[in-house]
Amino acid sequence: MDSKNVMSYSKEELIRKILEKDKDLKGSNIYEELFHELISGKISKNINNAHDNNLTLGQRTADKIATFGGSWTFIITFGVVLSIWIIGNAVILSNKAFDPYPFVFLNLILSCLAAIQAPIIMMSQNRQAERDRLTAANNYLVNLKSEIIIEDLYNKIDMLIDQQEEYKKNQEILLKKIEELKSN
Repeated sequence: MDSKNVMSYSKEELIRKILEKDKDLKGSNIYEELFHELISGKISKNINNAHDNNLTLGQRTADKIATFGGSWTFIITFGVVLSIWIIGNAVILSNKAFDPYPFVFLNLILSCLAAIQAPIIMMSQNRQAERDRLTAANNYLVNLKSEIIIEDLYNKIDMLIDQQEEYKKNQEILLKKIEELKSN
């Protein structure tokens, strides 16, 4: 963009010009929506708050279960419970054990726990992936707006440099005329 033409570009025209450079946006239905978002003002958002406010009770519960299931507290507690179960049935209650050595009942409980916990963790991971997609889209908009602002600032600086050079030339011409007038 020629710095002499900068004055003729409005903010909207500059944004359109930059958006047209993005080949992925050309002809897409996002183009106009993105254009209006970029000229409307602040576009950065806290995606976590917006996403978390829309979660149902079941989704929030699943996230908490998945968070707990992936914590050291769960691992240590689970290890302690398993140790107590095995030691209790194999050593302490050896003659009257309610779940003797192959621990069939323990295996059933662990299988049920895994069958319930796996889909809950997957649901939570899917929501996290959606949150990541929203964050990436928001980052793209913020970066694009920053690029537009920076390009606009560069254009204005170029314009000011050109004006300064023009003022210097005019000043030199005026100084020459003053010298000519003094010499006459």
